[in-house]
Amino acid sequence: MEFKKGDIYGTHRVISPKGVLPQPADVVDNTMEIYNNEVLIDVHTLNIDSASFTEISNRANGDVEEIKRIILEIVNTTGKHKNPWTGSGGMLIGRVAEVGPDYEGELKKGDKIATMVSLSLTPLKIDEIIEIRPDIDQVDIKGQAILFQSGIYAKLPKDIPQTLALSVLDVAGAPAQTAKICKPGDTVVVMGGGGKSGILCCWQARKQVGINGTVICVDGFKKSINRAMSVNCADEYLVVNATDAVAMYEEIMDATEGKLADVVINVVNIPNTEMSSIISCKDGGLVYFFSMATSFTKAALGAEGIGKDVTMLVGNGYTKGHSEVALQVLREDERIRNLFAQLYA
Repeated sequence: MEFKKGDIYGTHRVISPKGVLPQPADVVDNTMEIYNNEVLIDVHTLNIDSASFTEISNRANGDVEEIKRIILEIVNTTGKHKNPWTGSGGMLIGRVAEVGPDYEGELKKGDKIATMVSLSLTPLKIDEIIEIRPDIDQVDIKGQAILFQSGIYAKLPKDIPQTLALSVLDVAGAPAQTAKICKPGDTVVVMGGGGKSGILCCWQARKQVGINGTVICVDGFKKSINRAMSVNCADEYLVVNATDAVAMYEEIMDATEGKLADVVINVVNIPNTEMSSIISCKDGGLVYFFSMATSFTKAALGAEGIGKDVTMLVGNGYTKGHSEVALQVLREDERIRNLFAQLYA
């Protein structure tokens, strides 16, 4: 069998507009006949990113059948799952069905993997949506997807259940970036700290800052704060609406005795939380926006508008070794593993 030659970044799959990479493309080719350097995956589950699923669910008024219709319409129209309102996607788990003869990597037919690249660039074909699990943003399907030569992935661990591993790998970049940016003695504020990525970030931040540092977990819901407190992942806990910048500033000023935070990590999955993050950070500090609901225009102009000299890090979901960092949290902390197993497995 002769295979067509593919580009390592998947540009051969772009239908429109020409000259762009698959992620910003409006439409990609989702025919499941692989090129010479691609991997074909039989997909089991889509893990829609939180901002995207929340947006779709809100538009569907929570109706599961309408959520299905919207997801199918997106994929059938664009050849991938790129949410037209948030621009984000998610990730998937499945089993390798075929490997192109010129693919450079260790994958072989039958391997169970999680793709660590966004669904917003991954050619995807859905034959059937089997189940929607709104509480954990997961969608079980029958379908197939393409992994490009440049696509990163993680082989599913044998010591962690599949759906539990997927839920953590979906946000692996957040705790891994936290490990890079937090230093001993830092004061760290995690906004959205009671959610999945928030708890992972709080735990990782606490590990990095040590006994002389402080981790403040902030969430808009008491239920979420109680969840974070149950696993003891932070030093202080605050219930504050992240869209209320004035209230956030006052609470963080009080909690830090007027010093503000060295690092602010935003994992909130709703818009208009940029100013709360920036105003809570001290001059010379760092704000990490992991949330895909972030407007970086609002963040840049907002910081300028209040004269804040802070470094702002775009929410890159990838950093080297991120999957192992995230999974290691589950291996090291039984309380978080048990909590996540109850919620996501």
